[in-house]
Amino acid sequence: MSTAAEAAIATNRFGLGARPGELARAAPDPRGWLLAQLRGGAPAIAEGASLERSDTILNRATALREAKRDASRAGGAQGAVQRIGAWYRSLYVAEVQARFGAAVASERPFVERLVHFWANHFAVSVDKAVVLGVAGAFEREAIRPHVLGRFEDLLFAVERHPAMLLYLDNFQSVGPDSPLARRASAARRRRDLGLNENLAREILELHTLGVNGGYTQADVTSFAHMITGWSIGGGRGRLAEGESGQFHFRANLHEPGAQLLLGRRYAQSGCGQGAAALRDLARHPATADHLAGKLARHFIADDPPAAAVARVADAFRRHGGELVPVYRALVESPEAWATPLAKYKTPADYVHSAYRGLDLPVDGKRSGLTAYELLGERTWSPGSPAGWPDRAADWDGASALLKRIEWADAVGERLGDRRDAQRLAPAMLGAVLTGKTSEAIARAASGAQAITLLLTAPELMRR
Repeated sequence: MSTAAEAAIATNRFGLGARPGELARAAPDPRGWLLAQLRGGAPAIAEGASLERSDTILNRATALREAKRDASRAGGAQGAVQRIGAWYRSLYVAEVQARFGAAVASERPFVERLVHFWANHFAVSVDKAVVLGVAGAFEREAIRPHVLGRFEDLLFAVERHPAMLLYLDNFQSVGPDSPLARRASAARRRRDLGLNENLAREILELHTLGVNGGYTQADVTSFAHMITGWSIGGGRGRLAEGESGQFHFRANLHEPGAQLLLGRRYAQSGCGQGAAALRDLARHPATADHLAGKLARHFIADDPPAAAVARVADAFRRHGGELVPVYRALVESPEAWATPLAKYKTPADYVHSAYRGLDLPVDGKRSGLTAYELLGERTWSPGSPAGWPDRAADWDGASALLKRIEWADAVGERLGDRRDAQRLAPAMLGAVLTGKTSEAIARAASGAQAITLLLTAPELMRR
């Protein structure tokens, strides 16, 4: 395969779509262009974005809820409820726009795609009201700083982040024989207290071992016991513990005693019991296989070649979960470069590539939000902890295609003759641009129609 074709793969499949001049920069050494992006720390969201820390958000939310209780006593709770909801939505919109701007402007699009990959792997959903306020902070605080580090560190940051603890309800999971449960009355235990297995199950099934990773229901329950007490600081009165809005281990919620997980005994050591188990899960061979399969599916093909999966898993094991060698194994896999346009773009991929290629400004408070929602991939709203799907069959239906055409037509109408589609097509698509698409664009009746034809070209729908 020519380096021109490989440059198209590098910028569109590993990256987020070629910006003007990007194909030319990648063409001399597409693999080297990608690997160079892995040097240095993960890029942060632009400093100009006025984004809040998760603990600040949660502390203010607590204050607003207290104001709601006071208003309720005075007969005016509805206004307080609306204020909390409106504030959460404003936080969400700001976070989506900042993330969108980073994706469109990034000079290290491979790393930006990796941030999005891991955020989807460790999915939280804003369909849960409180997560609406902290989903963006979760990605900035737990995912982004660790995307070029060790998987173990990424895993710990994710599972102990307030957004994940709130999303999967572990912050209030109570061991059946914990100090709190033993002191409570039988009626209160039935009504208010109980073990929650959500986080334990998703860590095993989705985040580490995978659904075929060899664990049992008994392992889920045992692991759930081990992470009781993994909670969030703050509270009122006797419940006030730890730094408000930050991870805090609540010993009175923790289940006492040793636990078995995957045949290994974990002695009682408070917070350290769950931490030891999580550390072993991060290093487990099944975790390497599960993650390798997902990465290869995302970067190579819907049904990834077994040799590529094995190569990536081997890199994970040999380097102790260091992620940069894992990404290097992906880039160096021959299978990743064998078939251009092997992956169908998700709606977010499609929007990013259009904005980058057309050099569109990220203006307005809802430009990214509107496009994502219209095309069916609302940011941080995948519908389940499994995240958004990553296969063409989930995105290439007739209705979804019609929405893309309508969106492309609206973009074309908005731009008119302010973009030259004939000039931009080779700059966006390079060697994968077909003569048929070039001819259709050249014959367009107007500049607006030419843009629409470019954005609806089969080559632009795939990566």
